[in-house]
Formats: sequence, C-alpha cells, structure tokens
Amino acid sequence: MTTPPIRGRAASAPGLAEELRISIARLSRRLRTLRPSAAGEGVPSPLSLTQFAALAAIERHGSMTPRELADHEKVQPPSMTRVIAYLEERGLVARSPHPTDGRQVVLNATDEGAALLADERRRKEAWLAMRLGELTAEEREILRRAAPVIDKLSRS
Repeated sequence: MTTPPIRGRAASAPGLAEELRISIARLSRRLRTLRPSAAGEGVPSPLSLTQFAALAAIERHGSMTPRELADHEKVQPPSMTRVIAYLEERGLVARSPHPTDGRQVVLNATDEGAALLADERRRKEAWLAMRLGELTAEEREILRRAAPVIDKLSRS
C-alpha cells in the first residue's frame, strides 16, 4: 500500500493540527447525534455528555472513589457529586464501602448502567462500520494504522 503524499496545509504541523481538529470535531459531533434518547428521535438524551463520560469511566476502570472520578474527568468534586447523584438516582451506578478506608465509598456501574453504555457503543460502532465499509481498502488501512496514533494524542 502506498500512502498518498501530504499536500497543502496538512504538510505542516500547524496545518495538520487544524485539519485533524476540524475532522475529529466533526466526527465527534456526528457520533453525539447517535446518542440514545429515552423519549425517541429528536429528543435530548436522558444523560448529559458529562454524565455519560462519568458512567463510562466508572465502567471502564472498575471501582472508583468519587474523588478519583472527579480527578479522572477533570472536574471539581462538587460538580461530580451532582453527576454521581443523578447516575445513582437513575440506578446506573451504586455506592459500596471502600475496601480499606471506612471513610470513603467506591462507585461501580450497575448492570443497567453497563447495558446503557453497551447500547450506545453498539449504535456508534454500527454507524462507523457502515461508513468504513464505504471506504476503499487502502483508506481503511490508513485509518487502521492511524488509530493508535490518534489514541496516543488523545491521552497526552
């Protein structure tokens, strides 16, 4: 496979940064439109993006204290307290005693919370798989090779 030459603004680091920023923002917006809605199409999702992110972090990392979750999501603890309360009220997370520190609690995703996340992932991955199927084999290979690099950027 021959990678196409980079031309135009994308040939420079600032130009590539601009093109990636725009493309990733568009893709992110498009994926957000696929979020589930309790009331049906065209009605806002029952969870905010912050609530979804917090639930996903808990599910992905296993037990977390509220402070660890706030630090992970880079929000102030009082803001995270409100997010946790809403998720707990909806039955998506549960509190349990911390195994070594009786002053703290740990949060875990409930089966309902995990199912909600799995449904969202299936919906987004199905949409992406359909779009990827419209690309050429060469374009898919470029994306396959770029995925770890984009992931590395997202973690820095």
